[in-house]
Formats: sequence, structure tokens, C-alpha cells
Amino acid sequence: MTLIIILVDSGLEIIPKQIRAHPAVTKNLIKRNFSSQLLDTALHHAAMPKLTNHERRGRPDIAHSCILNALGSPANKSGHLRFFLHTIQDRIFEINPEIKITRNYNRFKGLMTKLLIEGDIMAKESPLITEIHQNLPELINSFRNREVFLFSSRGKTIVNKSDLYKNPKSQNYVAIVGGFQKGSFSEKILNLTENLLSISQYSLDAWIVISRIITYYEIIKEIS
Repeated sequence: MTLIIILVDSGLEIIPKQIRAHPAVTKNLIKRNFSSQLLDTALHHAAMPKLTNHERRGRPDIAHSCILNALGSPANKSGHLRFFLHTIQDRIFEINPEIKITRNYNRFKGLMTKLLIEGDIMAKESPLITEIHQNLPELINSFRNREVFLFSSRGKTIVNKSDLYKNPKSQNYVAIVGGFQKGSFSEKILNLTENLLSISQYSLDAWIVISRIITYYEIIKEIS
């Protein structure tokens, strides 16, 4: 049984051309510095209102925290976890479970910029991050004997953690978590499954949701 986490609509993108001339962008942009080329609301918030859905964009820190939480877990170290990153531009990447993601935020931004430009990150011909040339429905349909959950504060609250992974016929549990700071899931995302769940009465950050999803899985699978 494998736990598959998909972080959807992550705010990862190269600074769009329409705001590159804005002073909030130009004062931080260095052409030879990959990390300065990634849209980041902490630096570019003054320019971002010109962008469509700007409140959902420019948050690479969310992806960074989620990836660190997932890859550092016992579930991942024991070979039970797969992690996919879906961007707001509808690109999908799979993270190699053995990759050592940098803790340094600026180095992470540089890595993500390189990924968005080149499509894959390799090390000695071994893939560390690979672009998946499918859309979300195609990716999910590729998992056999799957059960798909979409986590939202608007979903049905889980009472017992054992209820989450109780189907003995499921070989793959697919957990979909939003990688954006504000707003709701689009209809495209909501249509991926009818299982809309919540793990708390409170609205939680994405990395907390992922941490709990993994912890529940580890308890049920007795992974320590």
C-alpha cells in the first residue's frame, strides 16, 4: 500500500513578463541568479496585483515546507511514499524520494527555477525531479486500485484516523492538498474525487495537513 501525495496549484512560476519591468521586480532580479527569477510575493507583492489570481501565486515557500515535511518522514524513508508537485501553470513533477532538498530557501528557489526552465533535475544521469507529461486526471487514473481524497477545511471532518486508510482493496491512497495561500479549489480539482475530507475543525497550513496525513498513515501501517 502506497501513500501518494499531490500538492496541487502550487505557487511556483518564473516571474511573468508583464511585471518584469516593475520596480519591485527589477530591484531584486539578477539574470545570472536563478533564485531571483522565481515569483515570490514576499519580494514582488507590489507588482503582483496586475496578475490574474495573484492571491494564489508567488508562494514557493509553501511547496518548500511541504516537500521537506514529506521527504523527511518515516513513511518516505521506508519506501511507502510518492510525492508529486502540480503548479498553477498545470505542470506536474515527481520528486525522487531519495533527493536531499536543501533547507536553504533561496537555494530551493534556484532549484525550482532551474526545474521550470529545464523540465527535469538530474544528478549523474539519475533523475531527482522529473516532469510528468500528463494532466491530473491522467496521472490519478494511472494508479491502480486507488482511493482518492481531497483535503479541504470544507470537507467532512475525519473522526477516527483509522477511517482514512480502511479499505483493504486499495493499493494506492492518493491525497490531494492545495499548495496555495488563499481561495478555494477550482472545479477542475474538485472533480477529481467525491471524497472531500478535513482533518481539523480549523483551517490549517498545507504542510500541517501533509504532516498529519502522513502521520495517520504511519500509525496505521506501524511505520516508526
